[in-house]
Amino acid sequence: MDKVDYTSERLMDDAPGPLGNDADFPPVSKLSHYDTAGQAHMVDVSAKAKTRREAVASAFVELSDEVMAALPHPKGNPLEVARFAGIQAAKQTSTLIPMCHPLALSFVDVQAQIVLGGVAIEATAATVDGTGVEMEAMVAASVAALTVYDMTKALDKGIRIREVVLLSKSGGKSGDYRRKV
Repeated sequence: MDKVDYTSERLMDDAPGPLGNDADFPPVSKLSHYDTAGQAHMVDVSAKAKTRREAVASAFVELSDEVMAALPHPKGNPLEVARFAGIQAAKQTSTLIPMCHPLALSFVDVQAQIVLGGVAIEATAATVDGTGVEMEAMVAASVAALTVYDMTKALDKGIRIREVVLLSKSGGKSGDYRRKV
């Protein structure tokens, strides 16, 4: 593996955007959260039709054999706490991500399951609104994974959270999406 030079001079020379090479970025007109001057802004969705929109995201928490043997704990199940945390997080997405619209979520579900090598998390969010719920599903999966870490870190600080991804989305102008396996 090549060594990477993380000095500030090197970063400034190779950085995309105002501090470096703009050729690495798509034109700002293609990114919905930027105006033509390149300033970040919240997208105006007031003209969009309110339709049913759903998104599913996942995350994986890689655990050691020692931590796996401790789950679920008879005095309290960390996976259930993670489920609740993910549901609560989905409802707070617009307070965490600056350009996200506050949405009236009609459904949020988070499942956390012990599988070979760790905990698989899947989060689903749905609404009937003028914008999608991809971020709500991804925030739910991410926070559920962080909660598994928090609830088990006393046994192992080397826990890894991996593969937070959007699995699918439906509804809205851009249509359906399903992640290729």
